[in-house]
Amino acid sequence: MNERAFSPLPTEIDLPAVELEILDRWRSTDVFRRSLEQTADGPRWGFYEGPPTANGKPGTHHVEARVFKDLFPRFKTMKGHHVERRAGWDCHGLPVELAVEKELGFTKKQDIEAYGIAEFNARCRESALRNVADFARMTERMGYWTDLDNAYMTMAPAYVESVWWSLKQVFDKGLLVEDYRVTPYCPRDETPLSDHEVAQGYQDDVDPSVYVRFPLTSGPWQGANLLVWTTTPWTLPSNTAVAVHPEATYVLAAHDDEKVVTAEQLLPEGAEVLERLSGAELAGASYRRPLDLVPLSEFGDDAFRVFTADYVTMDSGTGIVHLAPAFGAEDMAVARQHGLPMVNPIGVNGHFLDDVPLIGGLFFRDANEPVIAELTERGLLLKHEPYPHSYPHCWRCGTALIYYALPSWFIRTTAIKDQLVAENERTTWHPAHIKHGRYGAWLNNNVDWALSRNRFWGTPLPIWRCADNHQTCVGSLAELSTLVGTDLKDLDPHRPFVDEVAFPCPDCGAEARRVPQVIDVWYDSGAMPFAQWGAPHRNQAEFEASYPAQYICEAIDQTRGWFYSMMTVGTLVFDRSSYETVLCLGLILDAEGRKMSKHLGNILDPFDLFDKYGADTVRWLMLAGGSPWADRRVGDEVLSEIVRKVLLTYWNAASFLLRYADLADWRPSKFTGERHVMDRWLLAELHSVVADVDAALEAFDSAAAGRRLTAFIDDLSNWYIRRSRRRFWQAEPSAMATLHETLDVLTRLMAPFVPFVTDYIWQHLHEDADSVHLASWPSAADLPADPALVAQMRLVRDLVELGRSTRAAHKIRTRQPLARAMVHAPGFADLDADLREQIAEELNVRAVEPMTTELVEVTVKPNFRVLGKRFGPRMQQLAKAIAAAGTPVDGTLAVDLDGETITLAGDDLVLTEQPRKGWAVTTVNGTSVALDLELDEELTLAGLARDAVRLVQETRKGIGLDIADRIRLWWTSDREDVAAAMRRHGDLLAEEVLADEVTEGAGDKEPTVFEELGLSVWLAKV
Repeated sequence: MNERAFSPLPTEIDLPAVELEILDRWRSTDVFRRSLEQTADGPRWGFYEGPPTANGKPGTHHVEARVFKDLFPRFKTMKGHHVERRAGWDCHGLPVELAVEKELGFTKKQDIEAYGIAEFNARCRESALRNVADFARMTERMGYWTDLDNAYMTMAPAYVESVWWSLKQVFDKGLLVEDYRVTPYCPRDETPLSDHEVAQGYQDDVDPSVYVRFPLTSGPWQGANLLVWTTTPWTLPSNTAVAVHPEATYVLAAHDDEKVVTAEQLLPEGAEVLERLSGAELAGASYRRPLDLVPLSEFGDDAFRVFTADYVTMDSGTGIVHLAPAFGAEDMAVARQHGLPMVNPIGVNGHFLDDVPLIGGLFFRDANEPVIAELTERGLLLKHEPYPHSYPHCWRCGTALIYYALPSWFIRTTAIKDQLVAENERTTWHPAHIKHGRYGAWLNNNVDWALSRNRFWGTPLPIWRCADNHQTCVGSLAELSTLVGTDLKDLDPHRPFVDEVAFPCPDCGAEARRVPQVIDVWYDSGAMPFAQWGAPHRNQAEFEASYPAQYICEAIDQTRGWFYSMMTVGTLVFDRSSYETVLCLGLILDAEGRKMSKHLGNILDPFDLFDKYGADTVRWLMLAGGSPWADRRVGDEVLSEIVRKVLLTYWNAASFLLRYADLADWRPSKFTGERHVMDRWLLAELHSVVADVDAALEAFDSAAAGRRLTAFIDDLSNWYIRRSRRRFWQAEPSAMATLHETLDVLTRLMAPFVPFVTDYIWQHLHEDADSVHLASWPSAADLPADPALVAQMRLVRDLVELGRSTRAAHKIRTRQPLARAMVHAPGFADLDADLREQIAEELNVRAVEPMTTELVEVTVKPNFRVLGKRFGPRMQQLAKAIAAAGTPVDGTLAVDLDGETITLAGDDLVLTEQPRKGWAVTTVNGTSVALDLELDEELTLAGLARDAVRLVQETRKGIGLDIADRIRLWWTSDREDVAAAMRRHGDLLAEEVLADEVTEGAGDKEPTVFEELGLSVWLAKV
């Protein structure tokens, strides 16, 4: 046991050094593991880690997500819940492939095939884990507790087998199908994308908007020009038909010396309507195609006609839609309905085929300009203007996407739309508006999930088929072994190894080989609740015990990414979403409010922030710097402010207690005596803080909890400790016990937010203590509630603030005592003597009394601008009546005007208040504080004595004396009033500056001179 009651905290706070010391202690005592063992029998509270891809360096945005992933599990653990936390790494997909392609200098898929799929995937495997060590180091350094030693990896064979098993469940339900559809497609990576991937890659762009003439060659309006609007001129060489709405009204109109056909409500300005037909009546008419760059033989006999389609809208364009079925899902639907061909002159690389005249070899969007020029030359271009809009780009490589017809594998998520909507209803979203807004709208417009990718490094789609298209979906390596007749349990289930496996088709006996695609990486991550365990082939019990999670969180851009895939995979496989509560996080911005990016050069290295400010400071910014879903700025100023206003203030409060407790040899014990009013208030306020912070964290509102804690830390330091310093000097047991109890509870409340500094202070507050993270969460029920006292102290502080502002307005220095303050305020009469004493000491007045006399002279004048309109020529007479009527009563003034009683109030009157001579009065919202400004000799000398105390205290601090050091003091002054003050208040001076002797006269060394008082002092340590 230590001989000292407490070991004081260092006088200078070095947060990074403290954190490194605590990290060493956590490692050596295995605190995280013990926290799990301690709660092993407690109720389970599930959390899933959204796996990051570790092929890039960790950034500050990774800190944000990890802080929120750490806060609530720590909170729940302290409340006795068992919260398993397992790290994970997302290893597959385009992010990894593109990084390796860049390293190897590849620009297209053919480069990979020439290099070798096995060799390329081996590089991908290495790249996927290249920066795991940095992520792990960041994770540990920031205090995020998760099991890194047993982290799951989406490329692990057991993980892939679980994904295969889930796909087999989907396949057996008839929901995994191959189809020829138009899908979003990245021409650079030569692979389709899912809609939730597309949603993450929109960029502002400008495309050409063109109005094109399609000359009618048959039908009722033969010879006129159909006006067709499009923002994709590059699709016009593939034009196969046009569509009109069957019920809309279309017109033949005269416009600039030609006859044109458009929807009536979209008719060009100035056009004259000649005839009207419905869309249904216009159907069947034929037209001459605008361009002849593709052989006519590819279009068949029924092309270049008008068809009807219900999807045609009248909100823009001309009401006539050009159809290129290979590049639009709705276009394809109409084409299939009428037996039209899919004409596609664009290769899988997004470039027009070389044999296409004019535009052969061009990237599809680069063909716009030559197409427009050709239309102009042919006299078919009516109008051309820029069209700014948001256009989809590949979320990883940034290439403009093309909607492209090709065979692909889909999960029919439209078939479970109602289930997804139902699961969303039972899910709690933070912020709440996401549920039926961004996410709900996404579900309501759900389309089938384009699952397959024509790539290399991913989970292979586990479907084998024979020449007769009999399909077999394989759910494990064991099942594959049975089908092949060879033990394949050690097979690497990746390309190209799995591609080499063939077996007799179970339906016909012919050879079945795997389809070449891999799957969407988002399905991988959405399968993590069961695949992390290898379930159901392994650890099924562990999976069942952990499903669904009570909580997940990521940045808000995952609304249509991981949040969607997690809910969808869970619903597809288990008829239940994989999570109950989801927290959407805002973006991380730089100090100027700009999104961090490599392009702007404003990305902050998290390790630099930790080394400069400490991880606790960064954590507090993320957690308490605004609502979790609000964007937050990270910069030197805001981080420095957190250190100064929160962490340093908390540290100093603990240091204050430990210092004075050590000096008094006070040791914690249960206090049973009478408590001072300040102590009773502090514990009552703490009762409310515990209840408020607990409720906020249960509601996943870290910002509300942080605001409450910040305010309480300020109250503790700048009200309770400041008001109670003398009691600590005197080692009053009530003060010591109260502050120790408060810091104990406050430290536990702050522990999930700032785990390092709280653990450090906890070990100083409690002799031989274990980690604060093994302590239980405080309960408001264990603290005294006294809402009446809390409300009264709030009034006391409001009155003090009003009195201080009164002093400041009249330039009365704080150290100058005044005779009295008079107060008018609701509830003041109920304040007892102890509370009034707090007001008197804070305002430095001898007495605080209720306001019993009018201290303000009120002058009442008419508001001529308001009353002049009403009373006109009688205004002067009314002004005299107002001057003679006195002051308003309850805000109204009754005056007599020619025998008529006029009641005036509000803007009718101009009231001017003037304090009586010798008083300063301030009134706010019906509360008034008046200060007596008259100074007699005693008050004047007392003020000078307090000035002398301050100057001596500054001298003590300047020469490095400890707060407990006793001194001898000598003084001289060439001002008689200062000398009189020093003589009269020598006892006060001695008590305040810890002087055993106060002697008038010079010391034997150089003095410290204070010219403003004509005072010289000499100090000597006893």
